[in-house]
Amino acid sequence: MTEGNFVDYVKLSIHSGNGGKGSTHLHREKYITKGGPDGGDGGRGGHIILRGNPNLWTLFTFKFKRSFSAGHGEHGSKNRSSGAQGEDIFIDVPLGTLVKNTETGDVITEITEKDQEVILLEGGLGGRGNWHFKSPTRQTPRYAQPGIKGREMQITLEMKVLADVGLVGFPNAGKSTLLSALTSAKPKIADYEFTTLKPNLGIVKYRDYRSFVMADIPGIIEGAAQGKGLGHYFLRHIERNSVLLYLIPADTKNLKKEFEILRSELQEFNPELLDKNYMIVLSKSDLLDEELKAEYAKEMKESFGDLPHMMISSVSQMGMIELKDKLWALINEPID
Repeated sequence: MTEGNFVDYVKLSIHSGNGGKGSTHLHREKYITKGGPDGGDGGRGGHIILRGNPNLWTLFTFKFKRSFSAGHGEHGSKNRSSGAQGEDIFIDVPLGTLVKNTETGDVITEITEKDQEVILLEGGLGGRGNWHFKSPTRQTPRYAQPGIKGREMQITLEMKVLADVGLVGFPNAGKSTLLSALTSAKPKIADYEFTTLKPNLGIVKYRDYRSFVMADIPGIIEGAAQGKGLGHYFLRHIERNSVLLYLIPADTKNLKKEFEILRSELQEFNPELLDKNYMIVLSKSDLLDEELKAEYAKEMKESFGDLPHMMISSVSQMGMIELKDKLWALINEPID
């Protein structure tokens, strides 16, 4: 998936259908010139329904269509015939989509399950036909109910990436390089900060035809939880990841401090992020000679203790198999 095709924030205009009018028909046939009321009910207007689709990974389809209107209910007719219901409109969205009222900012719903359906706007009810209103004192009512008009609303869709593993680290920590090394994804890679501006997804092939999804989240910087460097835009994607993989480059000045800053930013944004399974990886280890690797291994042991950690190199493929094994174990490890 190219960065240009990854759309995770859109505003839509939706309109449910109007209900059909009830009929004021009076029964007429041969030899019956003054029959009673037999006007049918109007059909209800179409609903606007949101539906979870696991085959979608982005809101890209809404880049070209941002207005949706359901069908109107048909009017009632003679012989108590009800009008047809208006056509419902189904809007398919990726799993992990948050729906908000654009005007108020209130959260309406979240779509997290396959084929989950939520009616965002109900269609207007159809009007009742005149036969409902007959009585001993009013035997030929010549009025019926009009249909109720549909509703209109502006909504905002925000997608939070659903992935098994989310890569977390400062800009230029080697996240995109790792994603390209483990998957067939082709993220933009360059030797400068903020190469990645939108999440990239890739499927990691594991043993026995098993696989898991990995997400390259744009780099976090200190102050991201307050929105610095588009922090809120980036951090919300981490909320849907099952396991977090903290990447710290081998050329960092202080391993423990960098890890603590990353954890602090996640905690400030959403404390629940600290409850996720995670591991720590020292990336770009191909830059180190054997002596430095031994020193870093000692430092990681002293800094992180029993926390899962290891050294890797995406360029030389060092530790890739072991990394996949450990990630698979974390993904399938229950959280206390």
